[in-house]
Amino acid sequence: MLHFIQARQRVFICNLKKCCPCRVLSLELNHDRDVECIHGNGINTIDIEVIEGRYMLSGGSDGVIVIYDLENNSKKPHYTCKAVCTVGRSSRYVHKFSVETVQWYPHDTGMFVSSSFDKTMKVWDTETLKPAEVFQFEGNVYCHHMSPIARKHGLIAVGTKDPKVQLCDLKSGSRIHILQGHRGEVLSVKWSPRYEHILATASTDSRVRVWDVRRASGSLFTLDQHNGDKSKASSESVNTAHDGRVNGLCFTDDGLYLLTAGTDDRMRLWNSATGENTLVNYGKVVNESRKGVKFTVSRGCSPEFVFVPCGSSVAMYGLHTGELVTMLRGHYNNVDCCEFHPDYQELYSGGKDCNILAWVPVLRHPDTEDEGAGSVKVGWLADKEPNP
Repeated sequence: MLHFIQARQRVFICNLKKCCPCRVLSLELNHDRDVECIHGNGINTIDIEVIEGRYMLSGGSDGVIVIYDLENNSKKPHYTCKAVCTVGRSSRYVHKFSVETVQWYPHDTGMFVSSSFDKTMKVWDTETLKPAEVFQFEGNVYCHHMSPIARKHGLIAVGTKDPKVQLCDLKSGSRIHILQGHRGEVLSVKWSPRYEHILATASTDSRVRVWDVRRASGSLFTLDQHNGDKSKASSESVNTAHDGRVNGLCFTDDGLYLLTAGTDDRMRLWNSATGENTLVNYGKVVNESRKGVKFTVSRGCSPEFVFVPCGSSVAMYGLHTGELVTMLRGHYNNVDCCEFHPDYQELYSGGKDCNILAWVPVLRHPDTEDEGAGSVKVGWLADKEPNP
């Protein structure tokens, strides 16, 4: 019986994904779903586990970490996603300063990892809410990332105030390697979802480096916004990905492309195998953050879309067209992070207003007149504002 139910659920999710371009394009703020407000300060980071797609982590500027249950246990139309457990200010294990990144262990919800401006990265036991391991660093920790696919290693890449990228081993509980090449603080690190030994890192030195961590020598290549055309580059911008700090990285789900965000108010799409700039023009993408930008790409559907915090809104762009599709407005203060839920084509966003908002597909019925004329006019298209 259980096997039958699970099979039905897989078919249901598969059917959702088949129609997801329309679903993703119809995202709206869900007024019937609240996420319990726990954080006393802004929310910097959120992560949804991929095992069940049910539990969400959040980390705040107050050092607090919260785990939410996203399932509607009440079975009522209007419900609240409750916090099931919290590492609050009263806990002896709480981070002393702002939590910058939280991430579920990709293969098991019994463990998650957090990093903070208190110069630590903690590996947590979900059951006891106690750290199983604590890594100490000399400077603020801006980011960390575990590979979503790795089976041959248990490495966590860590970006700190130090230009050297740290590689920590979950199995031994020690820092086993450093990657040298950057000349500024490392603001973002991301493992490839396609090859488990490939890592991308971004820094305040305007550069993005791609590494094969099995190699003892330097990075495989450095992304060049001018694709090697020195006539277009000033001496300062040779082999740079952006003209400002690079503070955001995100691979597409298939790992074929890498997105970067910089304080030059630009977002760029790169071929992750060759390092070529695809020259997709997203226009001005306002980015004044001195820390990492947590943006995301839709998964499980085609075409793909990018969701980027932009002031108090979330900007939605076509990945390969660069078109600004819409602005998702609902927060009362700046948005700091967003996370896409591929099972239901939903989006969650967290901001300085201490709120986590849920954005869900709202599919409207086609207009009757259009049906009679032999063409179906989808509601989102009718309401969509022209791209400025």
